Amino acid sequence: MTESVALITGAGGGLGRAVAAQLAESGWRLALVGRSAARLDGAGPAEALRIEADVSTPDGARVAVAQCTEALGLPAALVNCAGGTLIAPLHRTNEAAYRACLGANLDTAFFSLAAFVEALRASQRPGAAVLVSSVVGHIGVANHEAISVAKAAVAGLVRGAAATYAPSRIRVNAVSPGFMHTPATASLVASDASRESVARQYPLGRAGSSDEVAQTIAWLLSAAAARITGQVLPIDGGFTAIRPLVR
Repeated sequence: MTESVALITGAGGGLGRAVAAQLAESGWRLALVGRSAARLDGAGPAEALRIEADVSTPDGARVAVAQCTEALGLPAALVNCAGGTLIAPLHRTNEAAYRACLGANLDTAFFSLAAFVEALRASQRPGAAVLVSSVVGHIGVANHEAISVAKAAVAGLVRGAAATYAPSRIRVNAVSPGFMHTPATASLVASDASRESVARQYPLGRAGSSDEVAQTIAWLLSAAAARITGQVLPIDGGFTAIRPLVR
């Protein structure tokens, strides 16, 4: 069990809530961050610190880390669950939608990680960060151009930052989920036919859950993964590695 502090951004979303529950069970003290305080209601344990901040900006990310440090202590872990999706072809994606997609997925990762490593380096403390990429950042999926750009960039960020901060004993990794059942994706699998269609795309025959991804994130933050950095770990039922058997 650990009593270290973990900072979770995007903690009001489906994955963020799952990560909060998993880390609380593992003994972490939690600082939960979201753009809206109301969305953090019910996320994590009652004693968790809740911070309203927009981590898609440098100032917002620094505020989140500073408030966490003041109330609970310097975070030893960062999990950036902030994000969103955009399912639209390139020719139907306007600039505003594109910028919003990058802001939600890439900027939150970049600025949260920057504020986190800045605080750790100032205190000469080790730490670990886990960002969230996606299968669409690694393999072409129709109508996902903007989100593919953002998630592929997150994977690049992980590798670059892991190299830069390894001498400071700061590990940086990412998970790369396939389709997850969360409140945000519920409308995409509202019918039996749509659920079956999604499941058929995965060699293991089903879509994933946010709890499964959260368990992997918790492991990446643990001492058991102390030798792992610079990795983008697929949690995708074989989606990016093998073809499903089509009968």
